[in-house]
Amino acid sequence: MKTILVFKTSVSKKRQIKTLKPVLNNLITKNDYWNFDLEDCDNILRVETQAVQVDSVIRILKKHGFYCEELV
Repeated sequence: MKTILVFKTSVSKKRQIKTLKPVLNNLITKNDYWNFDLEDCDNILRVETQAVQVDSVIRILKKHGFYCEELV
């Protein structure tokens, strides 16, 4: 069963997403999916996954200098 993880981030530009793309793609499995909504005031990152953990996503974004918090 897939889970949808939703995060508030500080990612605000398409070029930042390009930088994160290989890292996020490496994190997810073949049938998982992620996307950013930069039009939302919280710059939402959604991850549709069967295996990715919340802490992994937060750690990766923070490692690359971005704020990331799970929205529940």
